[in-house]
Amino acid sequence: MTVAIPVSYAEVPRDVIAIERLYPSGFVFPDHTHARGQFAYAAEGSMTVVTAQGNWVVPPQCAIWLPAQATHGMQMNGNVRMLNAFVRARPKHNSRLLSRCHVLSTSPLLRNLMFEAVRQPALYAPKTRAARIMDLLVDEIAAMQPLALNAPLPNEPRLAALCRAMLLAPSAAFGVDEAASRVALSRRSFTRLFRSELGVSFVAWREQACLLNAIARFAQGASITQVALDLGYGSPAAFSGMFKRVVGVAPHVYRASGQVPQGAR
Repeated sequence: MTVAIPVSYAEVPRDVIAIERLYPSGFVFPDHTHARGQFAYAAEGSMTVVTAQGNWVVPPQCAIWLPAQATHGMQMNGNVRMLNAFVRARPKHNSRLLSRCHVLSTSPLLRNLMFEAVRQPALYAPKTRAARIMDLLVDEIAAMQPLALNAPLPNEPRLAALCRAMLLAPSAAFGVDEAASRVALSRRSFTRLFRSELGVSFVAWREQACLLNAIARFAQGASITQVALDLGYGSPAAFSGMFKRVVGVAPHVYRASGQVPQGAR
């Protein structure tokens, strides 16, 4: 059941409210909504966000934009320091803010603005430094590059059930024939239906599901070898090759920096 979580900031008569929260690893928010758009920045740790449309993973130093009233759940991967900006969109904002959920890269300016924003009083006065920080914050959020760190879900019920199960336990060893058999379709019918639903092949979607799981596991301190084996790759080298091809850097480089390059597809 989806609930609207009552929070005092929803009634604050300001367009942007910024707050900071700390969460332990494994902490889960059940499905909920916000009256305002939410920009959730993972200053430390990683988050997995689940909606009816799919799963998103937010690596450290990245963020997710969730439009107002978007139903979503969250799980913390590792200890998370989350900086939130809740935006009550006005006409001046509407053309700049995304209308769908997206993981976003963050610029040094945006990160600094977020740290400044959470220090401001909730009832900051108009036309003050605090108000200008909030206005610039919205501008910078709107300028960020979306990152393809999600695994969308199909509408077709059999495929949706299959994909949800795979997101819980993704495996590169789970082949097309096995997937087709699971939903009682021929290989040809399955591959055609999957692509028509999501616009990508099952193999490409499976790869993305594995990638999201790996990023979440890395945030919890898992080793590259353990992640590779758990995800059904024949060797750590095979997993590393996939990771570098998709993300743009090898997994050991990513783990050292904790950041996804802006050019990641």
